[in-house]
Amino acid sequence: MNRNESRELREQRMKIAHQMSELATAGLKTPEDRQKFAAMDKEQDELRQRIEQVEKAAAIAEELRGTGRPPAGQPGSAEDPDAAKTMREKYTRAFRSYLMYGAREEGSPAVGGRMSDEERRLVLSQWDRSGDRERRDMGSGGQGAYPGATTGFFVPVGFVDRVTEALKYYGPMLMGGQGLPTIMDTDSGQPLPFPTDNDTTVSGEQVGEGQQVTTQDVSISQITFGAWKYSTKLVKVSIELMQDSAFDLEAYLIKKFATRTGRILNTKFTTGAGTTEPNGIVTAATSGGTAVGASGNDGGSETGGTTIGSDDLVTLEHSVDPLYRRGARFMMHDATLAAIKKVKDKYGRMLWMPGLAAATPDTINGYPFLINNDMAQIAVNNKTVLFGDMSLYTIRRVKQMSVLRLEERFADYGQIAFIGFSRYDGNLLDAGTHPVKYLVQAAS
Repeated sequence: MNRNESRELREQRMKIAHQMSELATAGLKTPEDRQKFAAMDKEQDELRQRIEQVEKAAAIAEELRGTGRPPAGQPGSAEDPDAAKTMREKYTRAFRSYLMYGAREEGSPAVGGRMSDEERRLVLSQWDRSGDRERRDMGSGGQGAYPGATTGFFVPVGFVDRVTEALKYYGPMLMGGQGLPTIMDTDSGQPLPFPTDNDTTVSGEQVGEGQQVTTQDVSISQITFGAWKYSTKLVKVSIELMQDSAFDLEAYLIKKFATRTGRILNTKFTTGAGTTEPNGIVTAATSGGTAVGASGNDGGSETGGTTIGSDDLVTLEHSVDPLYRRGARFMMHDATLAAIKKVKDKYGRMLWMPGLAAATPDTINGYPFLINNDMAQIAVNNKTVLFGDMSLYTIRRVKQMSVLRLEERFADYGQIAFIGFSRYDGNLLDAGTHPVKYLVQAAS
């Protein structure tokens, strides 16, 4: 891996950014100018993706070259990496066997590829690692110690972890990490009060010798998290397809369930009403100002209903308390970002700047930003841009996704169906000083 490649790509991207700045400063007056700007924007975005790939490959290579302490444990022990790998492979085969052939009672013969006793015990050991096995009867037979062909089955944690990783591709609300929404796992779905306090209006006092101090209680409140239920909808698979040895059923279900769950959750965590569904971050945020529009900068005829000016973003930024601005981010629709990339301040400088140094994100007014296409685009009265500490938006996840296998429902079609269920809630932890605010477009 050539270490200079990343730097060269960043220099190319910065050069394009300067050209975009010059073009935007000239005003983008003609269709040709706008078309050229869009082409350069596309080129710099492709360079950004290439930079990320190169730096990720370099990081992996560096990790593999690194020297660390010898692996813990002796061959065959619980800490032996080879033994752990073998166990994961066995578990994967057992889980795939369940998906393709169903379960069976212990001691009965393994017919048609169904799980062996060893595989059954292996899945149960993973499934029951928390000591609290759950069963759900589908309403027709199978009341034994292990779900039969007509009952539901809760998928072990290993499968859920892979689904969670896939969800990251479908919206920033589920990405997790520093400066991003916080995911809080709970073992049950009962109402969960989250205490808050607002003592910002109370100061200490000066007292004289021998004088009595005054009493002032702290203002305590709470935000209650529930557990709304979501499904992946049914995914039907033909018996012929399941019997095809080249078909990876596990990967297929992960992709389908992750895509469907990720889409609905990102929408709810963005614009949910907060009464019969999660309280979305846009709904929970408070106003950080109404857009004046680009005319405030360039003296044109643009209105705050259809454009965003540099002053609008500055107003939004400073509507958030300085303590919340540490690690703050913008969030907006991709079309809104495209419009902001063309905005410049009164001195002709672009607000959007590409990251030049390694691992440095692109910024707007010096702050990183997130793309969330569940947010509204620029139009009158729309809430188009969020700014603040996104990590205070908290997502409650109850246990793990459960997956049911339905063998008899579509038997006459020669199909087996799978469906996943999960329980979530979300809300902004606002104790009263409003850590996230939105920019709203003017009414005209």
